[in-house]
Amino acid sequence: MKTIKGPALFLAQFAGDEAPFNSWAEITAWAADCGYAGVQVPSWDGRLFDLEKAASSKGYCDEFKGIAKDAGLEVTELSTHLQGQLVAVHPAYDAAFDGFAAASVRGNPKARADWAVDQVKKALTASANLGITAHATFSGALAWPYLYPWPQRPAGLVEEAFDELARRWTPILDHAEDCGVDICYEIHPGEDLHDGVTFEMFLDRVKGHKRANMLYDPSHYVLQHLDYLDHIDIYHDRIRMFHVKDAELNPTGRQGVYGGFQSWVNRAGRFRSLGDGQVDFGGIFSRLTQYGFDGWAVVEWECCLKHPEDGAREGAAFVDAHIIRVTEKAFDDFAGAGTDRAANRRMLGLG
Repeated sequence: MKTIKGPALFLAQFAGDEAPFNSWAEITAWAADCGYAGVQVPSWDGRLFDLEKAASSKGYCDEFKGIAKDAGLEVTELSTHLQGQLVAVHPAYDAAFDGFAAASVRGNPKARADWAVDQVKKALTASANLGITAHATFSGALAWPYLYPWPQRPAGLVEEAFDELARRWTPILDHAEDCGVDICYEIHPGEDLHDGVTFEMFLDRVKGHKRANMLYDPSHYVLQHLDYLDHIDIYHDRIRMFHVKDAELNPTGRQGVYGGFQSWVNRAGRFRSLGDGQVDFGGIFSRLTQYGFDGWAVVEWECCLKHPEDGAREGAAFVDAHIIRVTEKAFDDFAGAGTDRAANRRMLGLG
């Protein structure tokens, strides 16, 4: 067993145009003051990080890490959630997702996808330059509009979508292997990889690629009514990253999982700050520790009610209280009899 590292904070929801959230030096100092030991970096946010420089300059990466270290922090992972989303986009979502891309490729789905692939590859190279071995992203989605089978899906539709998804990601996974970095897909509604079954469908098509792994976030499983503890038992060998995020699902006679097109605050399923939702984090930290997960416990703050800065400060203490320092001896060692094989045979009546 190994002790989970943390607490760390995903900075995507905190970066902004006002101090201390608009520069790398200031936001790391703020995160450290909140009680964090690490930060996960949104690679698309130029206020904090220059992806082009990081992919081409080890010196820039050393300087970037040095600023975090001066604040008492480690850089835990880079994220390409927005760019990874654009690796595969169904045309129904072209307008909605165009804003995630560089202005030069908007309105051109092929150019946008090529740009996204290049972005993810650069982030993997940058991860290697930073000495990081895991990377967070989304899979993108071609089949998501056909989630519910009405009208009946044509035979082969989903299979074709997953074949194409694997075709697009295989060169990226191969680049990840060259970099020595695991790609951790956040299993997330809106992505083709949104539960265990869909992850397995993808994994089969990339021939079990060892760099195709999971970012485990139990909040998305609560909202799907999926057994998130059993999920760890099944997929622990592929779980290489952990977002600590809470959620609740309170179905009524009017709405359930789908939420009735309501705002987050009015949905049956909604994200909450740590400790305010329904996730059994004691069970999760125990399961992950049992299976030897030694990555970072990264707080991703998303709450429809609480102020983000309060959620961040409370989240650091929450994670710190849940990390289990693993034992170096069995609790019943004091009662050990110190026997040998001959004594064992005598105890079994074998002479």
